[in-house]
Amino acid sequence: MTFEALTIFPEFFRGPFEHGVVARAHAAGVLEIRIHDLRNWTPDRHRTVDDRPFGGGEGMLLKPAPVFEAVESIWPQRQPGQRVVLLSAQGRMFDQAMARRWAALDGLLLICGRYEGVDERVAEHLADEEVSIGDYVLSGGELAAAVVIDAVARLLPGVLGNEASAVNESFSEMEAGRLDCPQYTRPAEFRGWTVPEVLLSGHHEEIRRWRAGAALEKTRRLRPDLISAGQEVGKHHE
Repeated sequence: MTFEALTIFPEFFRGPFEHGVVARAHAAGVLEIRIHDLRNWTPDRHRTVDDRPFGGGEGMLLKPAPVFEAVESIWPQRQPGQRVVLLSAQGRMFDQAMARRWAALDGLLLICGRYEGVDERVAEHLADEEVSIGDYVLSGGELAAAVVIDAVARLLPGVLGNEASAVNESFSEMEAGRLDCPQYTRPAEFRGWTVPEVLLSGHHEEIRRWRAGAALEKTRRLRPDLISAGQEVGKHHE
């Protein structure tokens, strides 16, 4: 799979993908990450990508022309397995289901918004989807793009050392509607806090039941907004 990021700060991406599983997958050829400088598609000597909004208002907007020309240059003939995504605070919330859907694509092109936003014609006539990673405002879409690439990349075959890791974690299809269960490692006792005895028992069925119940309890405590779905999953496992 190929990830394309369109940004005015290409240097930003030098750090996030030089470490961890995404870096190893990139080195192994499992995925490709290409960073594109939006200013390369500007005609003036100042490489201007922004302008004031019509009707007045604070801040500046990314102009439509450089964005359109960049995307049409990167993908002159868009294929069915390619998706253009505008990252903005106004977009639909990014979630694990979206990550799974995008992991089945051949290519994902992420437009990193900046300033006060992007000319609306980009969202209406160029991007396939407009997406936000949360109900808060970032200085730009670069952080969001890094989050999206990491979340999608780890679902690709060959990226994780243990493929089951992506199946059993929070928000996976197997864990729909609840968080992952609490996890413990050595030592069995630390500062007087002990690991639940069932995890030391070696009884796989009892461990499975405990994990299902503990996951549901943790979901009730930390993410009650997921609880209706979590209850159904918990009932199925109990």
